[in-house]
Amino acid sequence: MLARNTKAAFYTVAGPMMRTNGILFRRFRAPRSGDLKVHLGPGRKNYLDGWVNVDANIFTGKCDVWADLRDPLPFHDGTVRAMYSHHVIEHLPDMTAHFKEAFRCLGSGGVYRVGGPNGDSAIAKFVANDRDWFGDFPDKRRSIGGRFENFIFCRGEHVTILTYSFLEELLTDAGFSDVRSCMPVKETHYPDLFRDCLEKEWESDFEVPHTLMVEAVKP
Repeated sequence: MLARNTKAAFYTVAGPMMRTNGILFRRFRAPRSGDLKVHLGPGRKNYLDGWVNVDANIFTGKCDVWADLRDPLPFHDGTVRAMYSHHVIEHLPDMTAHFKEAFRCLGSGGVYRVGGPNGDSAIAKFVANDRDWFGDFPDKRRSIGGRFENFIFCRGEHVTILTYSFLEELLTDAGFSDVRSCMPVKETHYPDLFRDCLEKEWESDFEVPHTLMVEAVKP
């Protein structure tokens, strides 16, 4: 994991270039077919063939569009059929703006499958004093409070806590309907859209999952 000052320096230098690249892609290359499948934040290992993969990491990762997900998404209105992000939105400073952008890009009936660290599970395990549920990444902590903080905020890389009620509120306010959690977590209500994504997801506790996944539909 890059040091925060290194990452901040990268975004300071590369931010304007990513913003320009996103604008140029949307203007000259982004399809208008209405049938796009978009993967936000594939990182190093989770590139999806047949999807348009968008990421800021062009050095150790793999992507089709180099863009900062804090900026407007580089797609035309109503042209996306399926959008997917896995452990990405907890890094974004403005999830309200992000969900509005996702809603804009999706066509009617389009679905966003989105998730990240499961705050509901973490709270339950914190209350139960179950230290073993929490891992040692990025730092080893002995106390239940330290392990909880480690999971939720990840040395300051995560800027918020994700719970189902919070995501439901934000997605509904952005205009989405039929917001549903995926339980077990490696399940989808739309297998024709997201079957490929399930192969990239991970989970070690299917009863109290570490990842919260929800799916929401644009009416």
